[in-house]
Amino acid sequence: MKVKLTFLGTGTSSGVPMLGCKCPVCTSADPRDNRLRASALVETGGLAILIDAGPDFRQQMLRAGVNHLDAILLTHNHKDHTGGLDDTRALNLWEAKPINIYCQDYVLHSLRMEYSYAFAEPRYPGAPEWHIHLLDDTSGPFLVHSNAGERTLVWESGFGYHYEEPKSKEILPPVEVIPIQGWHHKNHDLSVLGYRFGNIAYITDFNLIEDGEFEKLKGLDCVTVNCVKKTRHYSHFSLDEALAFFERVGAKESYITHLSHMLPCHAEFERELPPHVHPAYDGLVLESGE
Repeated sequence: MKVKLTFLGTGTSSGVPMLGCKCPVCTSADPRDNRLRASALVETGGLAILIDAGPDFRQQMLRAGVNHLDAILLTHNHKDHTGGLDDTRALNLWEAKPINIYCQDYVLHSLRMEYSYAFAEPRYPGAPEWHIHLLDDTSGPFLVHSNAGERTLVWESGFGYHYEEPKSKEILPPVEVIPIQGWHHKNHDLSVLGYRFGNIAYITDFNLIEDGEFEKLKGLDCVTVNCVKKTRHYSHFSLDEALAFFERVGAKESYITHLSHMLPCHAEFERELPPHVHPAYDGLVLESGE
């Protein structure tokens, strides 16, 4: 299974540079130290799958030249991972398809509150059109389908969209994705999902992962995990915890994402890390498979 993962954003919730900060990281001239909020684009099996759509979603899509998405997988409900979902309206218009969103039930509950107008009836003209797929069972894989099979959106001025059956019969096979269950807080009060595509796994915003989930991470070429600072953090891995996670997973190459300005500048941080562990940066591409 050939997989290409592009880091669209590798920053923590405030992004880097952080607004108002004049520290060496935030004022660095190295473009690798400019980090939008954490997100990644996965291209596999002919499908384009986005992981998280934070406040920088529009900028990330434009910067990467992305004009098509088959699905968005949400890791959890925090604003830095969901705050750009309204901007999917542009893809609704130009692709004439709803956006497939895969998430847990509690995340859907948050979306209903944050984007109440997107769920209201009667429909507000021009509100985002989403097709929600609930990930109720995270014990095994699920399938992500091409959006070619979705009903077609037809715009009527002053009314909004109505749906018609798709005309295209050329639909790509679905892609299998393995969810990785973790927690954003060690009290087990905020579930977060990482995702494995073939031999690449993308994980962010973990502070705890149960022993049984490591079975899903065997044989990886590449894995990512979050770290916002070297010392302990109440909802993210410390650097030592991230390195211990990488060592246990045993992937060929490991990448740290969701970085803050409390970590060193990219070049310095790269020199400090063990072999085969790297700080990710916006625009970095990982590839696996034939």
